[in-house]
Amino acid sequence: MTSTVPTAVHDQQEERALDALPPVTMFGPDFPYAYDDYLAHPAGLGQIPATEHGGEVAVVGGGLSGVVTAYELMKMGLRPVVYEADRIGGRLRTVGFDGCDDSLTAEMGAMRFPPSSTALQHYIDLVGLKTRPFPNPLAPDTPSTVVDLKGESHYARTIDDLPPVYREVADAWSACLEEGADFSDMNRAIRERDVPRIREIWSRLVEKLDNQTFYGFLCDSTAFTSFRHREIFGQVGFGTGGWDTDFPNSILEILRVVYTEADDHHRGIVGGSQQLPLRLWEREPGKIVHWPQGTSLASLHGGAPRPAVTRLHRAAGDRVVVTDASGDIRSYRAVVFTAQSWMLLSQIDCDDSLFPIDHWTAIERTHYMESSKLFVPVDRPFWLDEDETTGRDTMSMTLTDRMTRGTYLLDDGPDRPAVICLSYTWCDDSLKWLPLSANERMEVMLKSLSEIYPNVDIRKHIIGSPLTVSWENEPYFMGAFKANLPGHYRYQRRLFTHFMQDRLPADKRGVFLAGDDISWTAGWAEGAVQTALNAVWGVMHRFGGTTDPKNPGPGDLYEEIAPVELPED
Repeated sequence: MTSTVPTAVHDQQEERALDALPPVTMFGPDFPYAYDDYLAHPAGLGQIPATEHGGEVAVVGGGLSGVVTAYELMKMGLRPVVYEADRIGGRLRTVGFDGCDDSLTAEMGAMRFPPSSTALQHYIDLVGLKTRPFPNPLAPDTPSTVVDLKGESHYARTIDDLPPVYREVADAWSACLEEGADFSDMNRAIRERDVPRIREIWSRLVEKLDNQTFYGFLCDSTAFTSFRHREIFGQVGFGTGGWDTDFPNSILEILRVVYTEADDHHRGIVGGSQQLPLRLWEREPGKIVHWPQGTSLASLHGGAPRPAVTRLHRAAGDRVVVTDASGDIRSYRAVVFTAQSWMLLSQIDCDDSLFPIDHWTAIERTHYMESSKLFVPVDRPFWLDEDETTGRDTMSMTLTDRMTRGTYLLDDGPDRPAVICLSYTWCDDSLKWLPLSANERMEVMLKSLSEIYPNVDIRKHIIGSPLTVSWENEPYFMGAFKANLPGHYRYQRRLFTHFMQDRLPADKRGVFLAGDDISWTAGWAEGAVQTALNAVWGVMHRFGGTTDPKNPGPGDLYEEIAPVELPED
């Protein structure tokens, strides 16, 4: 509900000093490597020996991480072979409404992206997509917000329009971050890309907080002694809304978000986020090795990726064998696995020898959060109509403790059809919707919203059938995104550092893990891109390639920036 940079504990001079620093990027704190600089350098990401040109590499999963991996490997002169069980895009899934204008779409997965996602922004710019402000609660471009808790509603354009207790909660969160997590020092170090300082602060906090829940962190703070404040914070939260569904998760997960302002200043992709992987799939890079000009991932695949992978196993000669749903069997020197890691446990027949046992343990212990959404198309953005009695917007972006939790209003202008995300929920709140059909969900949501807006007839504006998703029920996902529980830091470190395969036994190399659940910032597309670039470096290294000395890759600088290693005993 507020900027993630705490203002209550700073004087004006300190605030001005922070504002004068470079903008934040998702630069650390676990692995403070400048992926945006790596991508922008004219030397490129690296090269492989000419004798290896045309070599095949399997890429399992056609989401953003898989497509970025395949695109960059193709540019190096390798031949990526992409396997995809469903559709290009993964959780960048943009869906149209049957019978409605093509401009009306629903973002079933990722829908808002922070400016600190600088590696992601590189690809958004590369394919010529535009972004616009996303209407989060109390954001500057959000016309109005209604906070409805315990049957009492408050209308606001800024936090100062809410009762004083909400400012108290926001200030308590700011003070809590300063008191328990050195927020300003870390935020400054990340802005300045001060790797030694980042590592100094984070090493201490990882050791201190790995076993702590988000809720326990709040309870330990002198700023959050009030249960009422903690309850409101959980239901309304900061940035995108309530965070009580994250209360059982590791506080380290939350700190990664707030340090890098991942939960603030969000923007949406005009026309839908799925355009990004689709455009990369079709893009013909101007600078490409081995392949003729005009080559794209689509052209290398005859227009469509290979079907779902059903089996992965090792074979003699340092090869990994991939079997797909069509029965086709191919072997590769390298495989990049970008699908959600639980697929390796349940839907793909895997040899135990694919990974060391401690990596299998990390995969098994990965904790995924559930998430549900429901969208309806409407004839126009009627919520901008002025209520004749109150002078307020007829309806607002809504945060509530009712079943809907978060309702978002999305439009392309006053005279065009629009879309309402009637509900966006996570974890237990998401599971409550699971047995219901799309229409049944809509009825419950409309009833909840009618209690907040008794004089607004939302139903009369609906012009098409609802669209819904529950990611925990999607067969190729089984959850929305990873969220580490307390004590999971060591597991995450094993997965993230897996691309450094010289450290593995020789018979455990060749399969590379990537995707946002392998990253330190799960749930954010930036993590998908960063781990894709790690995998690209790993595959390049496996094929005997190198980076330009002027543009060292993540593996070249690993010893300087490796994640903190906690003892096992």
